[in-house]
Amino acid sequence: MRRPLPAQVRRLGLVSFFNDFASEMVVPLLPAFVTTFLGLGPQILGVMEGIAESTASLLKYFAGWWSDRLARRKPLAVFGYTLANLVRPLMAVAGVGWHLVAIRFVDRVGKGMRTAPRDALLAQAADVNQRGRAFGFHRAMDHSGALIGPVVALVLLGVLDLTLPMVFLLSAVPGAFAVLSIAFLVKEPKPPDCRTDPPECETDDRDRKRFSVFIVASVFFTLGNSSDVFLVLRAHELGLPVMFAPVVWMVLHFAKVVSSTHGGALSDRIGRKWTICMGWVLYAFCYLGFALATSLWQLIAVLFFYGLSYGLTEGPEKALVADVVGPERRGRGYGIYHLAVGAAALPASVLTGFLWKACGPLVALGTGAVLALAAASVLLLGLDGKK
Repeated sequence: MRRPLPAQVRRLGLVSFFNDFASEMVVPLLPAFVTTFLGLGPQILGVMEGIAESTASLLKYFAGWWSDRLARRKPLAVFGYTLANLVRPLMAVAGVGWHLVAIRFVDRVGKGMRTAPRDALLAQAADVNQRGRAFGFHRAMDHSGALIGPVVALVLLGVLDLTLPMVFLLSAVPGAFAVLSIAFLVKEPKPPDCRTDPPECETDDRDRKRFSVFIVASVFFTLGNSSDVFLVLRAHELGLPVMFAPVVWMVLHFAKVVSSTHGGALSDRIGRKWTICMGWVLYAFCYLGFALATSLWQLIAVLFFYGLSYGLTEGPEKALVADVVGPERRGRGYGIYHLAVGAAALPASVLTGFLWKACGPLVALGTGAVLALAAASVLLLGLDGKK
């Protein structure tokens, strides 16, 4: 019988559940809010998201480095969650475009400040032989919040007939639970004693090489991992009505929820490299499936397996960082990982959009599949057999 996950791991999962619950009550509604409620053009969305995500990527490295210097993770995590959940409901009172851009910017500052310290905190709270399962559970809770948030927003809009600003304000309720959970339920674990547990603290040349190989492979994969908005576009091309677009997100997040904990646990048993490579190869086949699908039901079926590929990769990737970076530099390690992935995400979507327009979905999505296979090859050949 498997041992239960430590209480601190479960509590950090609860924090992410409530935070994504609050966030996904707002973010899917922003396009409609910008174009219909504020009467602005779609270009404001591009400016807003571009500034927001670039800021978050840069701050993840800085916050990780800072948490190493402080030798404490929780204060920065608490600050990040608090800042984001204080400003996000203020979108309800945004009257002009720059208000919205400023609020979204501060929201992403909060995300950038919390992510790397939180991941290091989670790695410290998890048992060494349960790291993959712990990170997988955390991702499952995150996706559970992302699944429930839009459903609650739709009920508030469609059943209770509330306005968009009212829904934004009500997102403060799960947001408050996220802040209270991280502040009062989560405790900073005691760092390992390097005198009694030196293997946990040491980072040798082989570990540094493994980390470098993993970062290179992750960049390759991310260059082919374009925004999931393109999958919605593909669904529309195959006949999906606009009003049913949320169904695509629900299927995707459901698959992520049911697979994330199991995918992480699998990496504890067979190793991170093999589990991540399995996920990236499955991703490549799914992208080819999206390109070759000729009917909507085929795309929805492939979409479920696409979600499973995330279950095989998200938790194990973060566990691998903890495996090869010692606790004294782990915040910086997560910061480098998030910065590299974030930096590659923008050209990924630009490349896919360009290829889609110039050559069609087969070439655009096929390129993503090829890059995913290249990433799996780099990881398979460049990483030794150590878990």
